[in-house]
Amino acid sequence: MASSEPCHVESDKTEQEIKSPSVECSPKKGLTTLSTSTSSYEPLETHDPTLNRLAVTMFQKVHEYLQAELTSSESEYQLLEQMNKVTADKYRDLTQVAANVGKGIIELNAKFKSLEIYLEQIDQIEDNISKLEHAAYKLDAYTVRLENKFKALTAEKRQQCT
Repeated sequence: MASSEPCHVESDKTEQEIKSPSVECSPKKGLTTLSTSTSSYEPLETHDPTLNRLAVTMFQKVHEYLQAELTSSESEYQLLEQMNKVTADKYRDLTQVAANVGKGIIELNAKFKSLEIYLEQIDQIEDNISKLEHAAYKLDAYTVRLENKFKALTAEKRQQCT
């Protein structure tokens, strides 16, 4: 039977003794306490020294294990932090490279626009040269035909004169 008071004791105890749980308030002694623990530890009882030594060893090993787990977690977080810093630096460098490439493209576009007038003139000159070349071929073909006619007429006149 659990109660809201620390322990049910006889009424001849002082109020201070009633309020503070004592060895008399324990599951082994048959009196109820607020605790629902099933521990059999009693502060004033003697315990097996081997059990005490094993318990201390167990707690030390658990402590070492938990400390190693925390240390490894901390190391992993430090590694992640370093990786994040390196990645941030890389992205910062890539941002700078991208900005420089962007500036280069802007400069090249400006140069192209300033040269565009000259490029159009070059295209016009190329077209004119093509037309002039075509006219030269036609003229050459015409002069070849004209020369052949002239030779034919001169050969015919020589034959008539002879």
